[in-house]
Amino acid sequence: MLNEAYRNLCIYHVHDGLRDGLSHYSQLSRAALVYAEGPQSTVRVHDPQNLLRGHEPILEKVFLADDAWRRCKHPGERIAPFELEPCEALSMAGLITHSSRSRAIHHQSWFTEHHPDLCSTGPTERWLEHAAWMLSQAFASENVLQLDIAGSVLQGWATHAVRNHIVDSRAQRMGMDTQLRIYPTLDAILGISKTLEEGAWPRGRLCFVEPSLMDRVHFLARFTEMERPLLQHHKHVRKLMQSVEDTPHALVSDGRHIVGIGSGMMPGSHLTACFHGNHGFLQLDGETVCSVLDGGFHSTNRKPNLVQLEEMLIETNLGDEERHSLFGIVTDIVRSTQERKHGCTIVLDFKTPIVPIAGQHLETPIDLELEGLLPVAQSLAKVDGALHIGADRRLYGFGCLLDGQRVVGEDRSRGARYNSALRFTTGHDDLVVIVVSSDRPVSIIQGGVEVTAACPLLPLRGSCGTPPRLEDWISE
Repeated sequence: MLNEAYRNLCIYHVHDGLRDGLSHYSQLSRAALVYAEGPQSTVRVHDPQNLLRGHEPILEKVFLADDAWRRCKHPGERIAPFELEPCEALSMAGLITHSSRSRAIHHQSWFTEHHPDLCSTGPTERWLEHAAWMLSQAFASENVLQLDIAGSVLQGWATHAVRNHIVDSRAQRMGMDTQLRIYPTLDAILGISKTLEEGAWPRGRLCFVEPSLMDRVHFLARFTEMERPLLQHHKHVRKLMQSVEDTPHALVSDGRHIVGIGSGMMPGSHLTACFHGNHGFLQLDGETVCSVLDGGFHSTNRKPNLVQLEEMLIETNLGDEERHSLFGIVTDIVRSTQERKHGCTIVLDFKTPIVPIAGQHLETPIDLELEGLLPVAQSLAKVDGALHIGADRRLYGFGCLLDGQRVVGEDRSRGARYNSALRFTTGHDDLVVIVVSSDRPVSIIQGGVEVTAACPLLPLRGSCGTPPRLEDWISE
């Protein structure tokens, strides 16, 4: 009984640390575990926030209807004490997964949400892999002192997850014999991102190239070897960033020094920190790994999440090209608004004729599909009030005032723009209103309801009992 209680605590602490860490790296996240301790053990599910609900058929097919995952030698016969053997991860819509075996646990599959604004799944996959490793070690050691450590480590594992993804990716492309040290590189990127120069945040690109490939870089200016600035001197590097600001060029580093100013294509497996003022992005060979924000690494690509709007447009009578064009117009206006850090409201009107709305009307509606006219709408979005756009992709008015009767779902913490949209759409069911707050969140409202609102997650208990068997969990 004591052993069972200890293992339940292991699962609780590892899961809680993983969930909390991913929620800080990405947006609010859930996590779940499906595991079997031995080759013939019962399959159990730890899913306190119902992440896996809706995926019962595939879990039943993989773990109950088929026992292929059980057919292998006992893990203890071929896996080292402190190693994991990766298994084929389950492919499940909307989820990121990791599956593995170890001496202590015959099989464990970890799951978390695949958020639509994720730059790359790589760091999150490495995070799940480390959670599996931590749980295996906790099961094997039976040391209560390790439990709090396991949860705390996973809570603050963002930099390590990014580093492990980069190291694994570069090893696959270049082999293990690389000289570019990733931890000091990531530390420098965070340090430079937080360093102001004459009150301004850094802008421009900083590329990190494998020292053995430095001769392949096309240098516009190369510093003498004895006078190359050290990468760890963040203030000095920040000053040098001014030389590549608003240019296609980049500062080039070998991981220890700033070697010079380069241009054109960089050698394979290079890292690039792209600074855009108060935020930036980290790229590996041009592929975005994560964003840099508020002195830390995050998963968001900072693009507006308009998935629900895309789904709503499918239900309209618009053709494919018309839907695509309208969605692109709205996306560009929202993105412009977010980057300029001001709020706006967009009313999408699918009626013919359009609904009359109080505001500044245009004698001739602006066709936003014509080249050069979309920036006009982006600028008009700064004016207090809403943009009024028809299904024909024309702007009919701006500075529009949205009013209506009080509704139950109002939230005073969201401000007048949000609550006015709720009231207005209550009386106009077939209009869609997009509200962009000055601090970037986007709300899509129809019929007096925010369709982008997230359901509150179930609160986690302070402890956990034995996770239920998979067959019992499915039948609940």
